Amino acid sequence: MVFKMKLYLNYICMNLKSQMQYKVSFFLTIFGQFITAFTAFFGLYFIFSRVSAVDGFTNRQVFLCFAVIMMAFSLGEMFGGGFAVFSRLLGNGEFDRALVRPRNILLQILMPNMDFTRLGLLLQAIFVLCYAIPISGIVWTWQKVVTLGLMILCGSALFFGLFLINAAFSFFTIEGLEFMNIFTYGARQFGRFPFSAYGNGILKFLTFVIPLALIQYYPLLYLLDKEKNVLFMFFPVAALLFLIPSYGFFRFGLSHYKSTGS
Repeated sequence: MVFKMKLYLNYICMNLKSQMQYKVSFFLTIFGQFITAFTAFFGLYFIFSRVSAVDGFTNRQVFLCFAVIMMAFSLGEMFGGGFAVFSRLLGNGEFDRALVRPRNILLQILMPNMDFTRLGLLLQAIFVLCYAIPISGIVWTWQKVVTLGLMILCGSALFFGLFLINAAFSFFTIEGLEFMNIFTYGARQFGRFPFSAYGNGILKFLTFVIPLALIQYYPLLYLLDKEKNVLFMFFPVAALLFLIPSYGFFRFGLSHYKSTGS
């Protein structure tokens, strides 16, 4: 087990070193992503210069919601970056090479393909979170601190599962399906507001089908004392169950994989 962990850590270190071969380009890319991501923040800021609340949530509360989604997405994308380029791995034959190695196939995909330039988006999310926490008006207790941590960590795992599903479709189409971006990159955009703002039908879909509301809307109610039931604190943990069908679909696709011959 120790040997395997060292091997995978070496994968990560080699990947980081390769991305930092051109240090100026690497840090400029991070800086560019940091600045570009602020367009969404400023857009939200200007919206609230005209509107004081959305579906009963004040602008300060919405900023917290925005920060949580951004941080969860950035972590999920950084660690699940290998799935974003999975169709390329299938097309150029790199996936076939990984299949013949006696190591976990998922880790072989993820470790060498972590995109450290996504740190720019993560830094922006941290900045917004640090801005949102003191102005949110929340009376922080240890339960609420844990809830916030669960929202971010379980949210990143949920986005990881969505990227995994997108990769699994590539087994059948060779190229990934664009509609999955609605639930990944799209969720980063419409997750700026509490999901209840989009209507009851959307909220139910994002609760029982793609459980994004479990890591955003319901625990947010608990943080803001709009819901006193302590079970709302653990709703993000329930979202982890989504990883089971995500991984199952990936294994199903893998069992039907036919090499492209590259």
